[in-house]
Amino acid sequence: MGRVQDKVAVVSGGAAGLGAASCRALAREGAKIVIGDLRAEPGEALAGEITASGGQAIFQHLDVRSEESWQALTERTLTQFGKMNVLFNNAGVALPTGDVEHLSLEDWHAVMAVNSDGVFLGVKHAVRTIRRSGEPGSIINTSSIMGLVGMATATAYTAAKGAVRLLTKTAALYCAKSGYDIRVNSIHPGFISTDMLHGTLAHTETTERRLKEIAESTPMGRLGEPMDIAYGVLYLASDESKYMTGAELVIDGGYTAQ
Repeated sequence: MGRVQDKVAVVSGGAAGLGAASCRALAREGAKIVIGDLRAEPGEALAGEITASGGQAIFQHLDVRSEESWQALTERTLTQFGKMNVLFNNAGVALPTGDVEHLSLEDWHAVMAVNSDGVFLGVKHAVRTIRRSGEPGSIINTSSIMGLVGMATATAYTAAKGAVRLLTKTAALYCAKSGYDIRVNSIHPGFISTDMLHGTLAHTETTERRLKEIAESTPMGRLGEPMDIAYGVLYLASDESKYMTGAELVIDGGYTAQ
């Protein structure tokens, strides 16, 4: 207990999936949580669950595509908790998919707006807010194994996640060379059993068959679970990783080792 005691952690896309699992893990280890999401009902419910368990959590509406929305979230964080130490920059979309020949520019922009622009805005405002707080900070950006290797039918998603990987390194170098005590790292999930994965596969012919194929293509022979990623987030948020910046934490069951 207490690995992130009294740290204030903001989690974008925090109402479900990897974000919700990470909110719970961080709260159990002593962090105060700001859940940023478009979805108010599950976000408020999660905040209530954490509070009922003895933690501290609030929900704040967040559209990661909007700079004004990020500004409102960071100001609410400072008003409520007086500081910000951690951002898990997690919100993302997997759809629409498409190959490079047939994907529309509109669909490309829709994915990039959330998965690339949204991460940039989160990093920008987290750096400013953590500096105002006057304490060390950690920014964790959700990339993907598809930020390391390609996928023929996920053009915009892989491009955006690759952008997150290098934005992370650029921001890490900027903070270090500027003398800011702010670490910036990326986390690269493999195939994790979440609503996002299942929603993406719902557009294929046979969801169960495709899930089986994905599991079989992973050396460990199974899908990951949200808590597998949350434990990595907890490590990067804690002082245990105080000498890590600009790094990639890959949690993929061995997929990219092949």
